[in-house]
Parts: sequence; C-alpha cells; structure tokens
Amino acid sequence: MGTFTYDSKVTVSFDDRVLAHLQAVIWSKLRRSETFSFTWTDPMRSGMGRTSVWLSPHVSIVFEYFGSRSPKLNPAWLDALSKAANSPAGLTVVPEPDEAAMAAAAAAAARAG
Repeated sequence: MGTFTYDSKVTVSFDDRVLAHLQAVIWSKLRRSETFSFTWTDPMRSGMGRTSVWLSPHVSIVFEYFGSRSPKLNPAWLDALSKAANSPAGLTVVPEPDEAAMAAAAAAAARAG
C-alpha cells in the first residue's frame, strides 16, 4: 500500500498499482496546468465517508510507494481515469478494465464497422 499526500495535510492509502495509475493521470493534467477535483472513498476506520481535494500545480502532492518496482500501466485504465478526471465530477478511482475484454470488444467493433 502506497500513500497519496495532499498539501502535507491529507494522506490516503492506495494499492501501489492504483496509485501508479493515479499518479500518471494526475501528473499528465498538472503538466498542462489543468486544475481538477480528486475524490476518494475513505477507509472504514474513518467512517466510510469520502474526501475531495482540488488539485492544481500550486499545491504540494506526494506519491509514496511501498514496493520498489513500478507496476505495468494499463492504457485502458489510464484512459478511463483520464475521462473521469476531465468530467464535471473530477477524478475518482474507477475499476480497472480487463485488457483482454477491451481488446476483444475493440476487435469486434472493428469487424462490425
């Protein structure tokens, strides 16, 4: 489990694989000076609420990983997270699409169209 820390005040834990995908999407948007919200569900020990923060290039954020290896990034998941980040609701952790199912659906669509 890695951690995401916002403005040295708010810290939340994510699985390293989830965190790596979030980092890629967040860095991509901040590199373009885009601002957006990021909302996550709090762990049960915090009452199962949710927390939202406003991300901008002017706020300190830190990604810390438990493991030493960088996980392989799933392009379909990066796309889904990017679409969420660009939506009015902002970035949320969406389920990882199954790469095989996505490839099969894309192949079927290509054959049909």
